[in-house]
Amino acid sequence: MTTTIDLNADMGEGFGAWKVGDGVDPEILPLISSANVAAGFHAGDPSTMADILRQAATHGVAVGVHPGFRDLVGFGRRHIQAPAEELVNDALYQLGALRELAAHEGLPLHHFKLHGALFMHAARNGEFARALCRALARVAPTLPIYCLAGTAIDQAADEAGLARIHEFYADRDYDDEGSIVFVRKVAPLDSEHVARKVLKACNEGVVESVSGRLVPVSFQSICIHSDTPGALSLVRAVRHALDRSGYVVQAP
Repeated sequence: MTTTIDLNADMGEGFGAWKVGDGVDPEILPLISSANVAAGFHAGDPSTMADILRQAATHGVAVGVHPGFRDLVGFGRRHIQAPAEELVNDALYQLGALRELAAHEGLPLHHFKLHGALFMHAARNGEFARALCRALARVAPTLPIYCLAGTAIDQAADEAGLARIHEFYADRDYDDEGSIVFVRKVAPLDSEHVARKVLKACNEGVVESVSGRLVPVSFQSICIHSDTPGALSLVRAVRHALDRSGYVVQAP
């Protein structure tokens, strides 16, 4: 029996002439099935967004919006103290920007996925998670939300009748509760180790935590961040391991 899995990566995370990470988006896109496109607040500008959308269309990659905190200087990895309503408005603003550019390219949006510190905020803060999901149920009721299983936004999306796609983070450590360990700067990783970690999660439903404990994980999508050092080699190793093991990589 063939098993499908989604492989997603964050794309377009530069600003004008500045590129975040190794600048390997064009090489990564053919290897993944869904892309999370930066929409201007933590990274991204209109021309960069449009370029990524066109490239994704060429490779048949599904595109989703990747809203972050209003934090270009900190790449959206600093927590911004703001009311839930303000953060919801910021997220909807970014959704609208990418949705219009995607419509211009003839592309439908496939999903909604928060970035960085805002992703972690929604995972833990029920007030924001519920306010965001209520808003999305009005303006984008068909967009699935990419998130970690069992988090505040996962529960809020379920209550709001929104579909969720649970993720596994190939290039992040996990704690004993099954949450990712949030970092602002990632050290280089061994690509074969990451590939083995992904296969263990896919085949056995567990990941080794930072303390050495085997923690259960449930997911339909694997994420690798394009700004992680050596991201292209990580994506290649994971894609090769999935292909070799009989998984079909495709967007949900």
